[in-house]
Amino acid sequence: MLPNNPMILLSWVNTKLRDEYESLAALCEDHELDETALKEKLAAVGFDYDAAQNRFV
Repeated sequence: MLPNNPMILLSWVNTKLRDEYESLAALCEDHELDETALKEKLAAVGFDYDAAQNRFV
């Protein structure tokens, strides 16, 4: 279950990307998440995925 609060979601996703996954696609596949929806949810609060850094900034 993903956090509903976007700031907590951001923290959760970035922690997972840093510690466990080499890409957002891998994280989404493993957790059966819609990558586009996740990006849109975090973009709505001002964060975009940076593939080079493998995190939302």
